[in-house]
Amino acid sequence: MIAEIQVLPRPVGTPDDHYAHVDAAIATIEASGLSYEVGALGTTIEGTPDEVWHLLRRVHEATIDAGAEGCLSVIKVSGAAGDGGPSVHDLVGKHRR
Repeated sequence: MIAEIQVLPRPVGTPDDHYAHVDAAIATIEASGLSYEVGALGTTIEGTPDEVWHLLRRVHEATIDAGAEGCLSVIKVSGAAGDGGPSVHDLVGKHRR
């Protein structure tokens, strides 16, 4: 399964660290051990459906736990029967330089 999550915390960060709450979300993804890629407008995660769905919730909650007053998470999910389906490489590999 592939998912992309964009967290939009309010506020985005702190006066001393403008992206503190977003960085907390990315740290949660990194700590998961799943394959992921950080992009300018979201982070793509690969894993089994159980792993990915569980992680998406933890990422959303991590922004609030980091001190955000609230968070809107934009999530896109792609899956197929039997945990199959394309990987990130399958979808974008030919476009990478």
